[in-house]
Amino acid sequence: MLNEISLMKIIFSLLYILLTLFACTENKKGKSPFTASENPADTTITHYRFSRPQEEFQPTSINKDTIVDADYSFEEAISGTGAPREIIDQLALFEVFYLSTDGRIHRGQILSNKIIAGDIRTIFRFMMEEGFVVEKAIPIVKYNWNDSLSMNDNNSYSFCYRNTSYSKHATGMAIDINPRFNPVRWKTEKRPNQPERAVSDTTVNGTFHSDHPVVNKFRKLGFRWGHSFTKYYDDHHFEKR
Repeated sequence: MLNEISLMKIIFSLLYILLTLFACTENKKGKSPFTASENPADTTITHYRFSRPQEEFQPTSINKDTIVDADYSFEEAISGTGAPREIIDQLALFEVFYLSTDGRIHRGQILSNKIIAGDIRTIFRFMMEEGFVVEKAIPIVKYNWNDSLSMNDNNSYSFCYRNTSYSKHATGMAIDINPRFNPVRWKTEKRPNQPERAVSDTTVNGTFHSDHPVVNKFRKLGFRWGHSFTKYYDDHHFEKR
């Protein structure tokens, strides 16, 4: 019997094939494929486009079935951060689309360093193609800049200003993905996982393991995975070298 991840890969592969066939048909008719529908009754989850042949597909618009998890302005997303202007000037706020734990497409936002913004967009497109679930992606301002509250809510985020000497989140050069599915686990000390009572179960979609396709994609893009940290396994954490 196919497991959940394999089933999702098959579904997204079939979607990819159908979209490609549709593009070919529409091109023959002289129409532009993968544009937003003007029909108010349209309930399609999302639309896709290709800027070059065989390029990764990505959402370009949302319809009424797309669930919006975050819709901040840049000023709202940095409100109360306490970060100096030289760090704020390095940041970019952008939309990402993902398959969430409810089986539906969601739109969220990531606030990160401009240097890794393109990489993060690539990762989210890749996770969508793989059928890998991301529960939510909301700037941490929603949690009053409290990392523990964000982790406990299984929120994926990048920038959170704190001590720049030990955290790449302070400059937006790191991202956490599904902290509750991929908790911090101590290697030598007997300390509780973070978030509390969270466990790592690699049979659950949204959970990483050492040879996971998403982990390997991060590695190819030059990110370090927190699983390799000395004192603990920080499996939800990826930072740019």
